[in-house]
Amino acid sequence: MSGKSGATRWVIVAMVFFAIMLNYVDRQILALLKPTLEAEYHWSDQDYANMVSAFQFSAAVAFLGTGWFIDRVGLRLGFAIGVAVWSIAGMAHAFATGVIGFVAARVVLGAAESIGTPAAVKSAATYFSQKERSIALGIGNTAPNIGAIVTPLAIPALAVAFGWRAAFLIAGGLGLVWVAVWFAIRVQPVAADGEQPTPIAWTDLLKDRKIIALAVAKVLSDQVWFFMLSWLPDLFHRLFGLPQGTVGLPVALVYVFAALGALTGGWLPTRMMAHGWSVNRARKTTLLIYAVLILPVSLVLLVSSPWSAALLLGLGLFAHQGFSTNLFGFATDVFPARIVGSAVGMAAFCGNMWSIGLIQLAAYSLSQGWGYGPLLAICSGSYLLALLCIQLLVPVIVPVDESERGEGLAMAH
Repeated sequence: MSGKSGATRWVIVAMVFFAIMLNYVDRQILALLKPTLEAEYHWSDQDYANMVSAFQFSAAVAFLGTGWFIDRVGLRLGFAIGVAVWSIAGMAHAFATGVIGFVAARVVLGAAESIGTPAAVKSAATYFSQKERSIALGIGNTAPNIGAIVTPLAIPALAVAFGWRAAFLIAGGLGLVWVAVWFAIRVQPVAADGEQPTPIAWTDLLKDRKIIALAVAKVLSDQVWFFMLSWLPDLFHRLFGLPQGTVGLPVALVYVFAALGALTGGWLPTRMMAHGWSVNRARKTTLLIYAVLILPVSLVLLVSSPWSAALLLGLGLFAHQGFSTNLFGFATDVFPARIVGSAVGMAAFCGNMWSIGLIQLAAYSLSQGWGYGPLLAICSGSYLLALLCIQLLVPVIVPVDESERGEGLAMAH
């Protein structure tokens, strides 16, 4: 690869990184402003759960088409459309006057943001060799975590200084700036964008045990991520009485650990493979390590300090992101580039739909006085179960031929 082409691929990766980071800023604002909006609009926990569920449902349904959309339309135009629509939907929250208005804005936001995952996979799936892929996976997969770190640090301060509406408007406006820069850059098309790919029969994909393994693992791991993303600020608020202006600090620390998990999730299997381990052994050993690390997350209910809780929850999301990075590493191991967008889109659909159940269970558990105990217990055991399903469905990971793959990077959420 020439020096110019090499530089171009990193510009593309940087743009994708910032898009996904902004994606997570937009989706996390509501969770951080929950106490303020709850007081102003007299929401119940069930009202909030319904808003979050509307987002998840909309995103899940859209995932059925966004992978296909990116595979067909191409990265340049398709990604720009997605970012523009989700940015406008984010800004629309500022004009909502009640539950119905927020639900409508969340529905559009969720549908548009679903393009981020398959677009990220598609964008980078052509720019990195197998030797580079896992490191690139880890770097790329820090974007959601950086967004999740920036949001609790910036949004409460913006809301206190300028009002909660300004927080939505500023975050959405940054997305529109991204779209302008994206079109201003001369992006070298990926190989698949320059040709019409062979039509993909979804019925054939659904018969593939590798698709089923990826989908089941996404179901079990995504439910934890989206539960944490939606309820973590409330958990700190309830357990430790943290006010709006300070709840963001321990939440940000949790996501710092998550970012480190994404980086180690890329580095660890790379080192294993460099020492002669097979892809199968390296990938599954790494998944096992992270599945074990999340087991102590329920102990957060036994600590008295929000910072101790942040360390335990941080370890949990460190493990999640390491696990998630390797799930998408698994996808780029076994699927060629021409179908990886559709494969990831289908798996993400399953993960988002199932996540609604845990989000609703959270509201029910809180209303019944059970607290967060049952939810954290589910989180701690989900990853070992996910790995077991992968082992049963794909006993040996056999990497797809490089000539079919393209070159791959994937992003988790």
